[in-house]
This record gives sequence, C-alpha cells and structure tokens, in this order.
Amino acid sequence: MKLTLYAGLVVAGLLVASLASFALAVRPPRLTVALSPDDYRLPVERVAIRAGDGVRLAGWFLPNPDAPALVLLHGYPAEKADLLPIAAGLTSQFATLLVDQRYFGDSEGGATTLGHRERDDLRRMLDFLESRGARAIGVFGFSFGGAVALLTAAEDSRIRAVAAYAPFADLRTLGREVYGWMWLARYPFVEAMLLWSRLVFRADITRPSPVEAAARLTVPVLLAHSRADEQIPFGHAERLRAALAGNPGAEFDFTERGRHGELGAGFEARLARFFGRALGRPATS
Repeated sequence: MKLTLYAGLVVAGLLVASLASFALAVRPPRLTVALSPDDYRLPVERVAIRAGDGVRLAGWFLPNPDAPALVLLHGYPAEKADLLPIAAGLTSQFATLLVDQRYFGDSEGGATTLGHRERDDLRRMLDFLESRGARAIGVFGFSFGGAVALLTAAEDSRIRAVAAYAPFADLRTLGREVYGWMWLARYPFVEAMLLWSRLVFRADITRPSPVEAAARLTVPVLLAHSRADEQIPFGHAERLRAALAGNPGAEFDFTERGRHGELGAGFEARLARFFGRALGRPATS
C-alpha cells in the first residue's frame, strides 16, 4: 500500500512539474531588444498581419519595388528588432518583412506554439508580401525562426529559398537535451510535457519535425550553425545536413566557434549572395 502511495505521489509530482515546465516553455519571459529601425536609418512601414485564428502579428516592412522579398523570423524568446542588423544589410537588394512571431514582441497571442501555429502565421506573411507585388520570396530564420521556415517551406511552394541559422531538428530531442540533467527521468518528463501540449493545443506539436520537413525540400537551403553552440547542439545541424543530402541546392556554413546568436563577420553579405542566386537577383559585393 505504501509503495503504491509513493509511486502515485511520484507520478503526481512529475505531472505537476511537467505542467509548470510546459507553461514556462510556451509563455517564457520575453526578451526585449534595445534596437529600433531609427538606429539603422531604416524607414519602415508598420504593418499588422492577421493570423488564421485572428491573432494580430506586428511587423515592419521595407519595400523595394520590383525586387525579390524576404521574411525575417526571429528566435525564441526574442523579437523582430533582434534582426535589424541583418535587415540593414539586405534592404538595398530585397523587399524585407520583419515580424514578431505570436506571443513575442508587439504581437498578440496567449502563447507560442513552438512551430505548430507559426507555420500558418508564416503563410499569412507570404500572403501579405504577395499583396504587395512580391514576385519571389525567401525566408531567413534564426533558431526557432529557422525551424518555422523549414517546416513551412515543405508545405508552401511560394517559399523559393530558405536560410536557417541554428534551427533545431526535432523538438522532442531538444526537450530531452534541455532536461538532460534529469538523466533517465527526462524521457517521461518530456513526454508528460508533450501530453500537456496535446491537451492545450490539440495537436502533437513535435510533428512534423524540421528534420522531416528538410528531407522533403527541393528549394535552395542555406544551413548555418556553430559547432560551439551552447543552446542548440551541433548534432541538430548534423541531422539536418543528412536530411538535405539529396537536395542539390543545399549549402552549409558551419563554424568552429561562436555562441548561439553570434553571427560571423560578413554573414549578411553571405545571405545576400545566397538569396540573390536563389531568387534571381545577383547580389552586389
């Protein structure tokens, strides 16, 4: 009887702790980035994009008539301002749209869904760019944003090129890595968190995974990652590289050093060249 009681208490404790961890994962403290378009002399147009469920997504649009268009997706738990340095290096050659993903920055939304609903959000961003006359569209995503870009590109042929910096390959694997300190208990703990996600979002948010999506991509893909990344282990890049092995348009930019988010010198120019080739506009040096 006591053994059954203790086991029940352990299970109950695991479920309560997993619920708290799930709540923190989908409603994390939001990172405020102390940058503005004025810092880069970027004359942005403030736009609002409605997601399929009515959530208002806040964006900055930098038009460039007759040029290909790019969507820039920030990482977790940051905001669109985090990508202003990259935008500044691209706007002379591309129309550029920066958007706060749901829950983050100035966008609405009670929680992030870690890629599940964000895929449809990105499709709404593509709708917006088409309404502004975009003839070819590429997407750059950092970390979480890169995962969203890969997932959506496998579903929407309007995305003609993807550049992803340090995306995760699989959310379940990442969860087990984050809770690696729990040793064997990390497996049921992560599964319990995913159980809560099914109850709240009514979906398995781990499927499809970015690595599954990458295996279906035929458009040009630039995958960048640092072997020293302390947040998204390099093993995720290795899995994505293997998934992209059959894609003749896949390019890889792996560095030996650099923490998560440390873009190397000249990375903006690397992006401009990649998207210039993929979208039909040769990039200037």
